[in-house]
Parts: sequence; C-alpha cells; structure tokens
Amino acid sequence: MRAKDRSRGRDEHDDVPYEPWSQIVPGLWMGGHEYVGADGNWTMAIVTDEFDAVYSLHYRQGYGPADRVDHHVLEVPDDVLSASQIRAVDDFVATVERDYAAGRRILVRCRAGMNRSGLVVAEVLIRSGLSAEEAVATIRRRRASGALNNEYFVAYLETGLDLAAQLTALGTGD
Repeated sequence: MRAKDRSRGRDEHDDVPYEPWSQIVPGLWMGGHEYVGADGNWTMAIVTDEFDAVYSLHYRQGYGPADRVDHHVLEVPDDVLSASQIRAVDDFVATVERDYAAGRRILVRCRAGMNRSGLVVAEVLIRSGLSAEEAVATIRRRRASGALNNEYFVAYLETGLDLAAQLTALGTGD
C-alpha cells in the first residue's frame, strides 16, 4: 500500500485513506492516527471533540481526543491475534455497539484506519444485520479499497469472533 508521491511522479493508489476519518454508516466513523493528505504525504489525524466517543486500537500521545470525549483504548497488533486478543476485541465491540445503539457519534480508529478499526466496525455492522461480506464491502467502499486487507481479520469476521477465539485457542491453552 503506497500513497501518491507527487514530488517523485509516482502513480496514485486508491487503496489508502485520503481523509482522517470516514463515515461508514450514520453515526459510525472509521479512521486512523494518519491519513494521506492533499500533498500526498502521510498527515496526522488529530481528534478534538468531533465525536462523543473514540475507540482506539492503537494509541499515540497528542492525537486526542479532547478530555471531555469518552476515550477507550485496546492495543492489538495488525497481525494474527491470539484467542485472548480476539476475546478482548469482541468485548471492545460490545462497548462500541452499546454506544452506537444509544445514538452517540462514534469514531473507531487505529494507526491508518484500515485493519484494526475495520475489524471492529465490520463486527458492529454484522451485529446490526449485515453479512461479513456486506460489512467488508461497505467499509472498503466508504473508507478505502485497501481497508481490511488483513486476511486473518476477514477470516475472523467470516467465522465469527467467538468461534474464531475458540478455534484459535485449540491446543494453545489460551
């Protein structure tokens, strides 16, 4: 995944986010701590008070949100997850889902707003009635075509987080 580098004449790639956050469905936004700015360079995405609650799967000091905004943090890698990490994501999703159902403006973010945030937002969409395929397609259409390119995360969504955690734990004692 490369961003457009206008200074070197590289081709533009449409698979990265070109805005700090994207509304996936009304009231539910997906974003990152970085996005590709108009100049083609990675740019800081600093949240202030645009949202009622921010759910971060990656944390960086100085990127917000404002003190009066609810902020929840769960650090997970953009990689294969352990059973305990999948369960933690499942619990995190339940909290996002409650705030979303209550009509709050929600931002779910990770580093670039592509995979970890996509996993959580897609699971909220699935719990709202979409199939895994529809949820992934919606995110790719609304955020970036390269969103949810982590094949493990897509498999977790297709399997269901609870079953994915159970299967991952087999033989590991996790």
